[in-house]
Amino acid sequence: MGTEVVTTWSLEMVSPEELIHKPVTDPDFIIQECQVKQFQFNRFLYSYIGQQWQWTDKLGWSDDQWRDYAENDNLRLWVGYYKGSPAGYFELKKAEGDIEIAYFGLAQPFIGKGLGGALLSAAIQEAWSWEAKRVWVHTCTLDHPYALKNYQARGLKVYKEEADQVA
Repeated sequence: MGTEVVTTWSLEMVSPEELIHKPVTDPDFIIQECQVKQFQFNRFLYSYIGQQWQWTDKLGWSDDQWRDYAENDNLRLWVGYYKGSPAGYFELKKAEGDIEIAYFGLAQPFIGKGLGGALLSAAIQEAWSWEAKRVWVHTCTLDHPYALKNYQARGLKVYKEEADQVA
């Protein structure tokens, strides 16, 4: 069994003026906050969107673990719907004034349709409107090949890079 080097980049934005906004231009794409917290929906989106990117850290969680995570007052969820279907989502997690884009992604059928920049712009805008002092996110070489470029295109800047070997 071989090992692979995975590079992880942490990116941040320290002012809302740094956002390079990409608006939603497709009238069939609507982004809405899930104001009624339902841990099962977070779990579904995590699995549905994350399976292609090897998101595995929460797959074994119990209902109680998911409930504690998803129904916490410091976590908010938005979903991008394309013609009524869940196309992507993001979770914002607040800690001491910093807002982390905890999860962000598009489902496979919607990648390459120009929706990622608009969804990320919405995530950053919502983070700032939640009174962020700083907005941050991390991505890695296991994510979509254009993930890092999308974050940078919206104005996020790399502040840390790490390389780890994984089996």
